[in-house]
Amino acid sequence: MKNVTLRQLRVFASVARHLSFARAAAELNLTPPAVSMQIKELEAEVGLPVFDRSSRKVSLTMVGEYLLAHTRRVLSSMRDAEDLVARFRGLRTGPLDVGMVSTAKYFLPRLLAQFRTEHPGIEIRLQVCENREQIVSLMQQGEVELAVMGRPPKGWPTRAEPYALHPHVLVTAVDHPFTRMEEVPARLLSDEGFIVREPGSGTRAALDEFLHAHHLTARVAMQMSSNEAIKQAVMCGMGVALLSLHTVGLELEHELIATPNVEGLPVMRRWHVVNNLAKTLSPAAEAFRCFVLERGEAFLAAHFKS
Repeated sequence: MKNVTLRQLRVFASVARHLSFARAAAELNLTPPAVSMQIKELEAEVGLPVFDRSSRKVSLTMVGEYLLAHTRRVLSSMRDAEDLVARFRGLRTGPLDVGMVSTAKYFLPRLLAQFRTEHPGIEIRLQVCENREQIVSLMQQGEVELAVMGRPPKGWPTRAEPYALHPHVLVTAVDHPFTRMEEVPARLLSDEGFIVREPGSGTRAALDEFLHAHHLTARVAMQMSSNEAIKQAVMCGMGVALLSLHTVGLELEHELIATPNVEGLPVMRRWHVVNNLAKTLSPAAEAFRCFVLERGEAFLAAHFKS
């Protein structure tokens, strides 16, 4: 395996993370054939297949599982080397690996764009995770330095710093009867069909918190793992939902969705910027951490009205 390249290992790690050649290609800004070629060359060097392609789903072989563990260590060491070099160069250049939960995709790219304007030499590598567990896994593996999330992880040493309020509100179709009420009593929600996120998501936890506080039980009409799908279902009148206010800015602006005033709402949580205490932040990551803490709250307040 002496001729294996870092490029091959990076492609391999991406395919292993997504279990999809197409998603890895999108993440790496490559074409799917280019990803397939890199994996074929890697397998030629290894002498054994690292992925099982016999079924419709891509999966790691046993050899692939072992190779992935070593690959992660190699790539982590290379990121440490990049950080060291960046410290000698100063903050003019260097990589910034950031992860975010999917709810943050409605504002974090714009915040990153502002940061990039001030630091044009920084290479930003952003990973979007559908839920909290995925982003925690990336941090534990050392694949992201900073994470933007609602509920910080527990059980391992991290620094989680709150920087902005994160309101969760009831969203309904624009012609829902609740929109004609000055304030909706919380008890009336027992009669509504809720469209909910999966258990374990921060959005679902906010709903559970609200229901527990008002001694209510939700009638679940549908469960979805995507905020976008939930919004579409709500707009079609298929039910109501409790969502982050930061996910519905565009729909509210164009009057496609409503957020009635409900007793006990919004559920007010906080956004956090999180990093692993076991790893020293690179200059780029430290600069972005300070940027978020200093400007994140004002940015959200300017773009979203609670």
